[in-house]
Amino acid sequence: MANAIGMVEYTTVSTGVQAADTMVKTSAVEILEAQVVCPGKYIVIIAGQLSAIRAAVDAAKVQYGDKLVDSFVLGNVHEGVFPAIYATVDVENPRALGVVETYSGASAIVAADAAAKTADVTLVELRICRGMCGKSYLYMTGEVAAVQAAVDNAKAAAGDKGMLLDYSITPNPDPKLWEKIL
Repeated sequence: MANAIGMVEYTTVSTGVQAADTMVKTSAVEILEAQVVCPGKYIVIIAGQLSAIRAAVDAAKVQYGDKLVDSFVLGNVHEGVFPAIYATVDVENPRALGVVETYSGASAIVAADAAAKTADVTLVELRICRGMCGKSYLYMTGEVAAVQAAVDNAKAAAGDKGMLLDYSITPNPDPKLWEKIL
């Protein structure tokens, strides 16, 4: 796996497609996701070496900045981020539940990375702009204190660009709720 990822999120499909093309023509990066998300936005997630990711994201931002919603570049992304994006996490013993909701997909991924690097939590799911009018959210679980610390850092990471919408910590969710989440 590459040691860095980056993402751009655009208000229109046509601009997003052009940005994806620009990114792969700018540097040696792999497209992990390039697709339409709600409400008709377009996201491109790329992987590669950190310098290549920076160059590709910067090129897309400069050329198509007028329709950019959000973006990021992350080096050494936490290994729990990708399973959460693809909802393939197997949680054997769920504990406290932390939820962080953002206005963009990019900010949710940055928040998830910050949360996972903060404390001993498991990223359960990272929903990126699908079926939520462009908003995104992150579920995590762990001991209450760990979830609190992780949520605090996730809030700071998402709030850094003004993209934090809401958050919560449920110390002891009912098993019936966990059945629906997991």
